Amino acid sequence: MLQLPTTARKTGVRVFYAMHHRYRPGDYEAWKYTAPIQKAAWSRKTFEYGTWGGEFRPEFAPQPGDIVAQEHWCSSGFANTDLDLQFKRHGIQRLIVAGLIAHTCVEPTVRFAAGLGYDVTLAKDATADYSDEFMHTALVNLPNYAGAIVTTQDGTDALSSSRPLAQISSAIGDTHG
Repeated sequence: MLQLPTTARKTGVRVFYAMHHRYRPGDYEAWKYTAPIQKAAWSRKTFEYGTWGGEFRPEFAPQPGDIVAQEHWCSSGFANTDLDLQFKRHGIQRLIVAGLIAHTCVEPTVRFAAGLGYDVTLAKDATADYSDEFMHTALVNLPNYAGAIVTTQDGTDALSSSRPLAQISSAIGDTHG
């Protein structure tokens, strides 16, 4: 996973972060409706701000020039955040998406991006889930929204060579496997 942002920065491609909301006391108490995933975040203090789970691992921390969008509250990195605005301000139309968790955050973000008209590529080996079964389920649906599903190596090769990912993905055969 670290290969993608490292290569992107070296080749002058901007790196964006779409972080899940980091729990803080008082976040959910006054809400009229709380989705089950949000109730779980509230009870478990998921990604609690200032704790190990609520901070960037040092090697993945944003670097100067990276863009950190507003934290999302449920699943999609776009819903109720400034991610779309940030992409538009920077003239971004093509995305290489990687991250956690495939079926709860990555898939909804990819679907939302496709719905907004972005050309989306997923780096499947830089994306993870709770189990192989959940990952497989996400990968069954993602080809409906991602124009290409590639390996990290294919993505970094495309970034390094300035070849369009469509050429890379067609060269490797089945990109949806």
